[in-house]
Amino acid sequence: MTTLYNKIDLLPGVGEKRAAHYHKMGIDTAWDLLNHMPRTYLDFTQTVCIADAPIGEPCAIYGEVVEKLPEQRIRGGLTLYKVVLCDDEQALVLTFFNTPYTYRSMQVGQRYYVYGKVTGGMLRKEMSSPQVQADDGRAVLLLPIYPQTTGLTSAMMRTNVRSALQLLEDSMETLPPWVMEQYDLMTLCEAMRQIHFPKSQADMQRARRRLAFEELLKYQVGTTMLRARMQVKTAYAMQPNVSLDDFIAALPFALTGAQQRAIADIEKDLCGAVPMNRLLQGDVGSGKTVVAAAAIVYAVRNGCQSVLMAPTEILAQQHFHTLTAFLQSIGIQPVLLNGSLTAKEKRQIRSQIADGSAMVIVGTHAVIQKDTVFARLGLVITDEQHRFGVAQRRALAEKGGHPHKLVMSATPIPRTLALILYGDLDITVLDEAPKGRLPIRTYAVTGRKREDAYGFLRQHLDAGEQAYIVCAMIEESEQMELVQAAEQYAKELQTGAFAAYRVGLLHGRMKPQEKERIMRQMKAHEIDVLVCTTVVEVGVDVPNATIILIENAERFGMAQLHQLRGRVGRGTQQSHCILVTDSTNEESKDRLRELCRTTNGFEIAEADLKRRGPGDFFGSAQHGMPPMMQAALCNDMPLVKETQAAAGQLLEQDPDLRSSDCAALRLAILEMFAKNGENGLN
Repeated sequence: MTTLYNKIDLLPGVGEKRAAHYHKMGIDTAWDLLNHMPRTYLDFTQTVCIADAPIGEPCAIYGEVVEKLPEQRIRGGLTLYKVVLCDDEQALVLTFFNTPYTYRSMQVGQRYYVYGKVTGGMLRKEMSSPQVQADDGRAVLLLPIYPQTTGLTSAMMRTNVRSALQLLEDSMETLPPWVMEQYDLMTLCEAMRQIHFPKSQADMQRARRRLAFEELLKYQVGTTMLRARMQVKTAYAMQPNVSLDDFIAALPFALTGAQQRAIADIEKDLCGAVPMNRLLQGDVGSGKTVVAAAAIVYAVRNGCQSVLMAPTEILAQQHFHTLTAFLQSIGIQPVLLNGSLTAKEKRQIRSQIADGSAMVIVGTHAVIQKDTVFARLGLVITDEQHRFGVAQRRALAEKGGHPHKLVMSATPIPRTLALILYGDLDITVLDEAPKGRLPIRTYAVTGRKREDAYGFLRQHLDAGEQAYIVCAMIEESEQMELVQAAEQYAKELQTGAFAAYRVGLLHGRMKPQEKERIMRQMKAHEIDVLVCTTVVEVGVDVPNATIILIENAERFGMAQLHQLRGRVGRGTQQSHCILVTDSTNEESKDRLRELCRTTNGFEIAEADLKRRGPGDFFGSAQHGMPPMMQAALCNDMPLVKETQAAAGQLLEQDPDLRSSDCAALRLAILEMFAKNGENGLN
């Protein structure tokens, strides 16, 4: 018998080939498929008259088939099928290409809903390849459209979802009865049916609220339980009689008040009996790395090893060089462990880590691999936290003895959202820019002004400054096209607008050693203009770079544009960000105007969250964060507050969720946090 948890290829209508496409999307069972939510719906409920149908815009029309025109064969082996649909006032010609089934199924005298883009003029309107639904009592007037991959269509997925829905059982309820009653929630099974095939907009919104409520509740209860579990005794409680005076005196700049407060918070945590578990959040250029360096010095002087893990090799290299500059003068030498080292180099460094001669380790995922063994790991630091997530930072923390944990993020996050995403962490915010930093001036221009922008760049290059030019990221499946476009663009600049300057190229398909070489050349001012993809988004620090020009800026989210803008303005010179776009989309233009208005990352984060929700806010799905929760947080802080209250009530009544009413919820939370290792909920 097929169940919701069998392999997806056992679901009727899904064979090996289609199952392979589903596996690419992380859909392995029928239950996974039901949790793959529609990204939007074709709404047949809001129909317009043919006479009022907007030209060039998609819309729904309701009418009767009055004529079926003869088939037409045209060049290229195409066959056209045309049907005339009428409402009470005007006719609409529907055209289908090589789809005889739809044409033959439509009957003269029958009424239909059609959805598509209207073309033509006032006298004759047409619609090509519309979605069609017969008004026969079985029409789905809110038709789900799913995120999909090559080889799958929404129509295929709808068929498979219908099969999966038949496997639902009313006994599958997750939430305690009192929670459902108190917060007026529909059952899980009904919510699943209504989220995929809603009878109305109201039913769809109720279903979305029910599923979002559950995901938020599970996440908040789970992180609260994690926080309670982590109140264990650490093996690395440190002594307070450690001075950082020589470290601070050796810095080439004065610490801001925010940095001093952050260091004090961390020192207090490190001396506590339970492990520190703190988020250090700061806008681009706010000086998080020097705070991390102070924590490292404190740990080393207490006889503990420290490790800093970064999500990319470029960022790991950046941190290694920065920490080396901060720490060498006081006799501390970091080591770098990443995937691009030779096997022999890795063995040597791992040997130093194991015997304790390497006290400060910087690296990528290589530092959490099983063959990396630490002698006395007391402090774990992860950078660009949202790229790792709960599971990976715990994999590093498993390396022994309940070490202290500091996680850093340069992505400004509204505080309410931060409390949800990092419910297991204390939060410190660096809200002051280092002294001498000037706000970056930002301009949005059309492609017609590109030559003027190039001239502006040349003026600053002639003054001895450097610049970035960023090519827009496109779909993952088209990454090679992006690389080729970037290479071609760089060649055009080398022989054209910037022929008199040294133009470099940096993209994600390069080998790590090549990326490192290019960035060394940029820092050494052996490159004047660096053409790059978003590989420079985080961590790259070239104080002499004062201008960044971003092509096709409308393709980026606000948070990502803000991160890219943060690659300049790292020194004391006035810096500039030029956003180039030919988009006429009002939402895109509004986003760019907001970026021109402010350089405050927290204001931008609030605007981005309201506009698009946290899924796009982060640019990519957060590891360890359920997709439904991302949808849940979109413009719905009241729901967040409701689930916070419900989580508090649940844990007050039943701290370990051991009652029969909470048994299913406990299992669901354990499943959500199953990959968190020995520090997780198991």
